[in-house]
Amino acid sequence: QVQLVESGGGLVQAGGSLRLSCVASRRTFSNYVMAWFRQAPGKEREFVSGISWNGARTYHSDSVKGRFTISRDNAKNTVYLQMNSLKPEDTAVYYCAADPLSSVLVRTAAREYEYWGQGTQVSVSS
Repeated sequence: QVQLVESGGGLVQAGGSLRLSCVASRRTFSNYVMAWFRQAPGKEREFVSGISWNGARTYHSDSVKGRFTISRDNAKNTVYLQMNSLKPEDTAVYYCAADPLSSVLVRTAAREYEYWGQGTQVSVSS
């Protein structure tokens, strides 16, 4: 079992920045693909960004490419999501997720991820 705890959400004006963090409870975290998903009210949970076990591969959805950056520090059991140039449409609950069955391949379907954090709210005002 892996517990994931997100932090860093908040209210920001359009064009602003936030940095989300996700701390994992186990060192085996360093073997897993990690990802960020988000879910807006009335919408399905969607893939935002993912990163391979060593950070060599990262993937971002088209909607955030060029604005968001995912990274990880395995020594701290932590994955980050740096969000710049935020837009009102980025408003959602952001979830950290772990895929213990993959170290390299970043999958974009939420059903592929076994462990989830509780989520952190990001609100962007216009």
